[in-house]
Amino acid sequence: MAQLFFKYGAMNSGKTIEILKVAHNYEEQNKPVVIMTSGLDTRDGVGNVSSRIGLRREAIPIFESTNVYDLMKELDYHPYCILVDESQFLSKHHVIEFARIVDDLNIPVMAFGLKNDFRNELFEGSKYLLLYADKIEELKTICWFCHKKATMNLHYVDGKPVYEGDQVQIGGNEAYYPVCRKHYFNPPISEEEH
Repeated sequence: MAQLFFKYGAMNSGKTIEILKVAHNYEEQNKPVVIMTSGLDTRDGVGNVSSRIGLRREAIPIFESTNVYDLMKELDYHPYCILVDESQFLSKHHVIEFARIVDDLNIPVMAFGLKNDFRNELFEGSKYLLLYADKIEELKTICWFCHKKATMNLHYVDGKPVYEGDQVQIGGNEAYYPVCRKHYFNPPISEEEH
């Protein structure tokens, strides 16, 4: 029975490398998968899934107007799994469409993304994945500054923490640290570190 999975974690928790690993495992057995990602993430060009360790794959970009259910229904093959990167950027309608893909088309969907933004608010996609997913799993990483589990994303600009601003601010290691709650509120960073 197909299910909708939401696998979330702070920055640097290995979400994208997990997608690439799952895709490889299916494809090694000649079982095709579909890889999708948000069209908002342009760090490596639109429609690319890239891990920090250098692995990269092309993916179908998802924009606000994209109907993912119709896209999957129109495929000329039946994928064994749909893998979604940067799922925090999905809209509510995308999450519901992925749930319909699972329920109506019997295709498992694994969505990977951040749960909360740098302001410590839920992203829209994450909120609805938490509500509609059959299975939810946390991918863990450690705080940039200590040995505790990182549960938050600290945004910084010019060596200073930033807690306000637009929710969507694309960036990687140059702009974000995975941190525990203590270091989210009291980060030991300064301009000299950058």
